[in-house]
Amino acid sequence: MRAMVSKDAASLTKGAQTKQHIVDKALALAGAVGLEALSLGSLAQALGLSKSGLFAHFESKEALQLDVLKEAIDRFARKVVVPALAAPRGRARLEALLANYLGWLETSSETGGCIFMSLSHEFDDRPGPVRDLLAQSQRDWISTIARVVQGAIDEGHLSSTLDPRQLAFELEGLGMAFRHHTNLLGDQKAGKLVKSGFERLLAHARP
Repeated sequence: MRAMVSKDAASLTKGAQTKQHIVDKALALAGAVGLEALSLGSLAQALGLSKSGLFAHFESKEALQLDVLKEAIDRFARKVVVPALAAPRGRARLEALLANYLGWLETSSETGGCIFMSLSHEFDDRPGPVRDLLAQSQRDWISTIARVVQGAIDEGHLSSTLDPRQLAFELEGLGMAFRHHTNLLGDQKAGKLVKSGFERLLAHARP
């Protein structure tokens, strides 16, 4: 009996690993072609799996899309938000958040662009679970920026008259401009420009 349990556990682990491998590959491809254009057939071929093998892990294309988006959200949190929250509350935390965000955008631009911005264009007028999850993730991101800005205000590092949501809106706008200039225009100075924009906004927000 003990040997049978061990075998089942090993099978579950292998299945989970295969599923994660599928999600990782789909996420890498989605940054360049989008989620909707990513067919299960092309994904199966890229992974060396059969379509039936792929369907063994995902009941539908939408289920795969949701898991890919959840993975992207988790990665963003781990690479951008969590490390920044370890910085001291106030301006240092805000600067860490923006530096991590810029790092995310720069890394994403090398592999087809930020997945969230790509999907925003793809699903902005397409109702359903994928759009709902995407929209909620972006609301959460804007709220995170605003909370960190409010912390900097409370610490006296930024002006008390500052509207945290307004600054969050402007900082997110710079991120979108970075993607436009990098992906569409091929502007090699986009990173420098967005960094300068971040610094200028923070300079104007000083008490």
